[in-house]
Amino acid sequence: MRKAFSMLTAIIVIILMATVAAFIMNLSGKMVKGTMAQFQREQSMLLAKSYTEFAIMAVTANEHNTSNCLNNISGSYGIFNVDVNISYIGNTDLDASCRILSNAVTNIKSPLNIVVDVFVSYDDLDNPSSPPPKITYHRRSLQKI
Repeated sequence: MRKAFSMLTAIIVIILMATVAAFIMNLSGKMVKGTMAQFQREQSMLLAKSYTEFAIMAVTANEHNTSNCLNNISGSYGIFNVDVNISYIGNTDLDASCRILSNAVTNIKSPLNIVVDVFVSYDDLDNPSSPPPKITYHRRSLQKI
């Protein structure tokens, strides 16, 4: 009788330990998935900020009164694809190829403004479906030129 009780106690302890181990593994997997999603989102936010600054630099260096108006910038970094759309606001003599939102806005101190839309897209690597869905981060800013 005593040996049977010891065997039963050992089986119950093993089942409890296996249940706790399964719970710990499940929780650990969720934490890793959350950390990966947060890292990818932070990386896409940093890329959007960098490409916004790059677009401002490119517009100021580009001669927008001629036929080579800058409307789009595209790039990629690892799994991230970046697409920048530039629109112009202001009463200036822009070329017809420029994406102009409004000519009616006049400001003596800043005759030309741009709207920079940055889209950073990447694959959700934690999703098991094939092909994995795209996640897109969007940042819009208005800049005086």
